[in-house]
Amino acid sequence: MQKEEIITTLKMQYSRDLRKQLVKTILNNEKDQDNEAVKQQYNLMNQIFSYVLKECNWSMSQNSENWDNSPLDIMVEVFPKLETTQWYKEQDIDVKKNIDVVIGQPR
Repeated sequence: MQKEEIITTLKMQYSRDLRKQLVKTILNNEKDQDNEAVKQQYNLMNQIFSYVLKECNWSMSQNSENWDNSPLDIMVEVFPKLETTQWYKEQDIDVKKNIDVVIGQPR
């Protein structure tokens, strides 16, 4: 599936208000350090992100040479202000950490 198709599908699946509310709820729960609520919201976000990864046919080994940040770009496009959450920062850190590991391995 192409990037725009995935974005359109997600936007049809989740209303704009719902997407904005989800990010707002994550930010509030992160701020309040409500670990159980944060965990629930992260699980939902991870399920959506897994769908995006699957639809992009994305894999670490496939994309380590010419890095493709499309899945995170799609998430930011669909979920306004997602990049301000700790969830996003953790995904970005994990990606960078894995890139270093994959690139650092001898071939």
